[in-house]
Amino acid sequence: MSLRNKNIFITGISGFVGSHLAKYLLSQGSRVFGLVRRRADGSVPQNIKYLGIENEARLLEGDVRDISSIASALDLSKPDIIFHLAAQSFIPRSFSCPGETMEVNCLGTANLLEAIRNKDLAPIIVFGGSSEEYGLAIFSDSQYKQVKNKYGTIFPEPTRIPELPITETNPLRPMSPYAVSKVYADYLMRNYHTCYSLKTVVSRGFNHEGAGRGKMFVTSSIARQVMQYKRGEIDKLIIGNVNAFRDWSHVNDILKGYCLLAEKGKYGDVYNQGSQRTNSVMSYLLLTLECAGYAVDKIKTLSGSKVVDNPNELDNSEMFGLRFEKTKVDKRILEGKLNFQLSDNGILALTNKGKIAIEFDEEKFRPAEVPILLAGTAKINKLGLQNAHSLKDIINDQLNYFLDPSR
Repeated sequence: MSLRNKNIFITGISGFVGSHLAKYLLSQGSRVFGLVRRRADGSVPQNIKYLGIENEARLLEGDVRDISSIASALDLSKPDIIFHLAAQSFIPRSFSCPGETMEVNCLGTANLLEAIRNKDLAPIIVFGGSSEEYGLAIFSDSQYKQVKNKYGTIFPEPTRIPELPITETNPLRPMSPYAVSKVYADYLMRNYHTCYSLKTVVSRGFNHEGAGRGKMFVTSSIARQVMQYKRGEIDKLIIGNVNAFRDWSHVNDILKGYCLLAEKGKYGDVYNQGSQRTNSVMSYLLLTLECAGYAVDKIKTLSGSKVVDNPNELDNSEMFGLRFEKTKVDKRILEGKLNFQLSDNGILALTNKGKIAIEFDEEKFRPAEVPILLAGTAKINKLGLQNAHSLKDIINDQLNYFLDPSR
């Protein structure tokens, strides 16, 4: 399917992914419409302005919580394809404001589907689901015992250990109000295909990052702090749980997957999108320092009880049935030989330019954490998708973005 001259409607166009998707679609010759909330000062959303598409994409005022505004936007855009990306996507906020998260993510999705159904429209609808829907994935017998002791109940119980890589048939164990809201919207998308034959396709995207990612998200927070440190604006870095592992992709790989699903995805079906590698938050931080010019020779906890020489040393061995690039720190954590705790208070990174203090902040720890995400992407790969970007590509894009001190 050619995207040229297609009418494409993006909910959440002013968000990180929505804006990058809009720019890509415009480059393909699409007519792009996007839903944006009314701004009292009439300003152009930051991501739209940063990418320079404010005069190319047609921005339609509305709110997914208001079905009438969605209906009006559909009348104006007459979409061939809809990418439903509008969401309250910051997980910590979902713990403090669960009602808002449910309104935007659950009611907003129901409103969009009902407006399409009641207007007898037949666009292809690609939904931006989330790997957070999988939540608690079990990767070892010892981890299973730990989480069993912590939570008492694991449902559903694992039928295999490790449950990695995560495929589309993995159990869903959401660990945040945000994740629960995405499970709801995911099922509703597929329900409207089953009940009303709407052309819905669900993408469960694993973490995707790049220039313009909100500065409250962990990867952007790391890149921003590293640049602030380099400019002498701060004297230490502050971070939350560094043991969490994520499957990080570049946003440009994910948005091309969205377009592929619009073209070749099976209606009513679900597809994972990810990089098929998993790295710890600690490694993301240390690699960001490296990309910014700080060669990390050693890290040690403030007590000196945990020490790792050459922590960024790369390893390409097989784990969980996949061969992927990871650091020495990643491998030791996954093997159960290393674990950083809040009681460690933080670490010192010994670099070619001196010691850098990294402090653990209790406020940045979640009430319930997803320990690891690693995508199994065979299903979408069969449609022809291959990721083109490395982890360092993502890091460098973020560092370049935060070269501007105003960001």
